[in-house]
Parts: sequence; C-alpha cells; structure tokens
Amino acid sequence: MRRALLLELLAATQAGTDLPEGALAEVSLRAEHVAGAVHVLRGGGANVAASVGSDGALLVDDTFRVLVPRLRAALAAVGDVPIRWVVNTHWHADHADGNAALAREATLIAHRRTRDRLASGHPGGLGPAIRPAPRAALPTISFDSRLTLHLNGEDVRLVHLPGAHTDGDVAVVFPRANVVHMGDCFVTYGFPFVDLDSGGSVLGLASGVERLMEELPADVKVIPGHGPVSTRADVLRFAAVLRDCVARVEAARRRGLDLEQTLAARVLAEHEHLGGALFDASSFAALVYRDLEARAPGAAL
Repeated sequence: MRRALLLELLAATQAGTDLPEGALAEVSLRAEHVAGAVHVLRGGGANVAASVGSDGALLVDDTFRVLVPRLRAALAAVGDVPIRWVVNTHWHADHADGNAALAREATLIAHRRTRDRLASGHPGGLGPAIRPAPRAALPTISFDSRLTLHLNGEDVRLVHLPGAHTDGDVAVVFPRANVVHMGDCFVTYGFPFVDLDSGGSVLGLASGVERLMEELPADVKVIPGHGPVSTRADVLRFAAVLRDCVARVEAARRRGLDLEQTLAARVLAEHEHLGGALFDASSFAALVYRDLEARAPGAAL
C-alpha cells in the first residue's frame, strides 16, 4: 500500500469519517501460505497473520475496518472457517481498527497497555488526534507478560516486548509452524516508526527483538508488521542497525552537540539508504535524540 493511502486511511479513521470507495480501488488483499496452518494476508497496509484450521481462524491484527470485507474475502480463499480470535500486536489503527467490525464474532486479545491506549485514545502521533475506540472494539482478554492459546494444533505463544515500538507490543509465536508475527517491532521499509509518545523506545525495540530471537529457531519464518516474510537474520540485522543509530547519536550528545548540531553532522549518514517510507536519516536521528533525552541520566545503553 502506498504511504499516501495509508496516511489517508489513518486520518479518516482517526477523524471518524468515511474514505471514498474510489480511494480503496487499488487495495487488494491476498493470502500467502507461510508454514503449517499459518498464512499472511498482505496488501492492506499492515500484515495480518491467520492460523486457519478445524478450530476456526485466529487473526493477528485486523487492519482498518473499511478493509475487513476484503480481509474476509482473502481469508475465504484459504478456508471457509469462522474468525474466532483476534490478537492485536499493538494499538495503532492500521493493526487494530478492524476490531469494531469483528468484535461480535471474535474474541479480542491484547496486552493490557494496548487495551488501555485503545480505550483512552491519543493526542497525536503520525497524524491527528486519535479518538478513544468504542467499547465494543476493546479487547475482552488482556494480559501482562505472556499468554498461551491452544488452537488449530498449536500452542500459540503471545509474548510482550516492553518499551519497544510502543509499551504494549506483542509478538505472536506459532511453534509448530515455526512462524512468528512481530507486529511493528520489525518492519522492512527502512527506518521504523517508534512511538515514543506511547511508551516506545528505539533501544528498547532493539533489545526486545534480540531477546525474542534468542528463544526462536534459526530458521524461524518472520512476519513483519509491514513487508515480506523474512528471516531471523533479517531481524537481528534490523536490531543491529538500531543499536548503531543509538550509539552514533549518543556519541554526538556526549561531545556536547545539541539536536541541530547533531543533525548537521549527519551522524547517520552510513544508514541514509534506509530512508524513504517514513523517515530519512535526519528525521530518524532526531527521533533517537529525543528518545535519549528522555532517558534517566546515567541509564545504561
């Protein structure tokens, strides 16, 4: 999905207005088999994982509510089963706005902080202020650290990654299929959006995905929040780049450079090729600088 259309969808969702159907003409969700009972539904912005089997369908994220009919159509091509569970990897609309359209048929599950943020809304972020979600769209099951779901022959593990992309991120592990959905804790479009205003942290993101990868096999198939199915090595390279970005910006701060001077020094020049989708190297350096400024003095990097 084009970034412009994604932002238009976000804006319409946050404002509570309808998006003209013509704007969605280019959106075509398609199902790709990943492994075992797990498929990924791509084309609607955020990737939706689906475990499909005799127990029904478990969705990991549910995209925008206006795209749910297309989500259903893509899922029907995999199997004619009811949607019985939805796990939100975090609270952002491109991952959780479909809750409102699915709540009557599916049990909604999320981390406690994700539920809180859906319930309270948000003053801003990538777009305008976000209104609180309607009560019917709120998860009815929440948890703090880990939760296991037993369905479709899998012991599906939900793992909280604290202070990462947000403060309520959940990775969903399918051990039998050897697949993990990372939500926006891993993306392939370049510099990631780290929602500092929702408790996220660049270094926390790197640390969280590294810890999770230690638990998973070397050949695990990784579904990113956005982008094609990837590998454990791709995730570790992503984390290494984040750590390097933090180290370079922190070195500038220790030399006494303020934000303007840090940006002028192009401290992330080595990673400029990662710019484009959301951030260029300069704007990502500014995000890292802001993140580091908010850390307690003397906190370990």
